[in-house]
Amino acid sequence: MPELALLHVDEALIVADKPAGLLSVPAGGAAAQRDSLVTLVQAQYPDALIVHRLDAATSGLVLLARGLEMLRRLSLAFEQRVIGKTYIARVYGHVAADSGEIALPLGPDPDNRPRQRVDHAAGRSALTRYTVDSRQGAGDSATTRLTLKPLTGRSHQLRVHLQALGHPIVGDPLYAPPELAAHSERMCLHATAISFIHPEKRTPMQFSSPAPF
Repeated sequence: MPELALLHVDEALIVADKPAGLLSVPAGGAAAQRDSLVTLVQAQYPDALIVHRLDAATSGLVLLARGLEMLRRLSLAFEQRVIGKTYIARVYGHVAADSGEIALPLGPDPDNRPRQRVDHAAGRSALTRYTVDSRQGAGDSATTRLTLKPLTGRSHQLRVHLQALGHPIVGDPLYAPPELAAHSERMCLHATAISFIHPEKRTPMQFSSPAPF
C-alpha cells in the first residue's frame, strides 16, 4: 500500500491524498480488518472526521474535518455545492466531443449491489461536465484522458455516467467489461483538485494532486 500523504493540516481541517485501493472508512464483514483512510489519519489526529468519501479504487484528495463543528460547516458547504472538485479519468475508446455534460439520474441497482444505474423513474438528478485532455491509441487500445467536474455527488456518479456515455473508466471493476478491466493495474480515476473556503479563516483554499496514470 502506498504511503498516505497529508497535504495540509491545521486546527480545522486536513487534506489527505488517498492511494488507490485504500478504503475511505472502515468496512464491515470480512473486510473489517482492512486499513482505511480515516483510521490512518485518526492515528495521528484523533479528532479527524471524514467529510466526503472516495471509492476504494479511486485515488486522490479527500477533505477531513477536525471536530464536529468543522464537520458540520464543511458538510454544509458540500450540500450547498460551494466545494469544487475536479477529477482525471482515462476511459476506453475515443470520446468524440471535445467537451460536454452528462445529465442522467442515478439510483441503486437492487439486483447488483453495490452497483448504481441510470434510473429515469426513481433516480436522483446527477450532472457531470467533461473535457477531453488527449486521445491515445487506436482500435481496441484506444483511450481518452478526461478532466471531469461533478456538479452533484451521487454514489459512483462518474463511473456510471461515463459507462452510459459508452466510455467506461479503464480498469473499473464494476462498470468496465471484465475482459478489459482485468488488464489494468488499477481503476484510472483520480481526484486531482479540490477548492473551498476555509471554515474558520474564510480564506480560499485550493489543493491539487497529479494523476498517477
